[in-house]
Amino acid sequence: MLKPKQKVHIAYLFADLALIAVSFYVPYLLKYRNHLFHLISGQVNLPNLQEYSFTCAIWVVFLVTAFKRRRLYMTDRDVTIPRETWRVFLSVVYTAVLVSALIFFAQYKFFSREIFVESAILSFLFLAGWRLIKRLTLRRLIKRGYHNINVLIVGTGKAGMAVLEEIKRNPWWGFKVVGFLDGDKGGSINGAPVLGSAADFSALVRKYFVDEVMLTIPLQSEAAAHIVRQARQMSLGLRVVPFDLEAPLQVISVSHLGALPILTYKERFRHPSELALKRFIDFFAALVILALLAPLFIVIAVLIKLDCRGPVFFVQKRAGLKGRKFRFYKFRSMVSGAESLKAGLMHKNEVKDGVIFKIKDDPRVTRVGRFLRKYSLDELPQLFNVLRGDMSLVGPRPPTPDEVEKYNHIHMQRLSIRPGITGLSQVRGRSQLTFHRWVRWDLWYVNNWSLGLDLRILFLTIPVAIKGRGAY
Repeated sequence: MLKPKQKVHIAYLFADLALIAVSFYVPYLLKYRNHLFHLISGQVNLPNLQEYSFTCAIWVVFLVTAFKRRRLYMTDRDVTIPRETWRVFLSVVYTAVLVSALIFFAQYKFFSREIFVESAILSFLFLAGWRLIKRLTLRRLIKRGYHNINVLIVGTGKAGMAVLEEIKRNPWWGFKVVGFLDGDKGGSINGAPVLGSAADFSALVRKYFVDEVMLTIPLQSEAAAHIVRQARQMSLGLRVVPFDLEAPLQVISVSHLGALPILTYKERFRHPSELALKRFIDFFAALVILALLAPLFIVIAVLIKLDCRGPVFFVQKRAGLKGRKFRFYKFRSMVSGAESLKAGLMHKNEVKDGVIFKIKDDPRVTRVGRFLRKYSLDELPQLFNVLRGDMSLVGPRPPTPDEVEKYNHIHMQRLSIRPGITGLSQVRGRSQLTFHRWVRWDLWYVNNWSLGLDLRILFLTIPVAIKGRGAY
């Protein structure tokens, strides 16, 4: 008898097979619709139907294999909708390239390019679309309590607070925090009660039907050792969160030393050829975008001039790769001389970390400037910085020299790669993030960088910029 989880996987597979068939045969039938009447009357067959069907079968095999490798036949709750859509897009593109190569080498000269392109587009739309519907439906069910996972957080320090914050920010995970375990019973933290100490662990697990334990205290402690033993005996899910959240996020690989499991922390090595390819893509992409957006540059420049006296561009010194200073360009969104007014507004700074300066309703911002900032249009001149090699399309945002002076040794790792026009911080909250959360996303990017990650960030930047969410 199949387990429920396996039944869901098979359901996903059959849904894909049906949608791929529809995506392939609908363009084919539309192309040869004039033959349909004759086919019904039995006078003629559809052209090259056997060869088209063989190609469709090969494409199905390629797509199913690609989907399985990209974990598209399971519903991981921590996978976002854009990430899953991106996986579908890559799978369709890669398999389309393979099938086109097959058509070329098999000398299928009869094969219509029109059918091929339409089939690829429909495959992406259908396969991504039904997964979008599935995700939205699942999220509604989770919101109503379907298959929620009761979580007990061990530790009320920074790590424990960060776990609670992430769970609240991502309700579709289905995690329900029953409370904290740390010290004496009593009180609550951000709405989650403190239920007791490590000695109460076994009783609390039974009382609150705990499914998973988030351990955020040092593993060397006696309390952690006791909880790990109890959790394993009770067959509970156990996740260990790094106690020191200030430590740099590095790449971790799992290996074995004989029979001993080993976790290896290692720095992300960037091969010179990867960096050269990134620079090549940056340069030509910036050149093309600038050529296409030249009329928009003119319109923005005129609006800035009509709205407020002063230059069109705002030029500022910023710190780039290895801390090297460069001239940073933006469309001016503030009144002329705004920098001289900054000191008088420091008491209104809404970011209480002492490093960056942000005010949601900054009085220095002009009417046109507020619109430009909301939709990130003020950032467009940084394409010139990309052409010059000061910046990249994707990377950590470049800080000002006075911000760098306040950095510690961990923050300095942000400067180990070229700064970017957009980055993980921009697609994960922009100005709504605290400085320390901003840095953590940037360090994760630095240690996990790849060209594929850059493409995903650029893909996610488009809806964020259009919605204007988190920008001020």
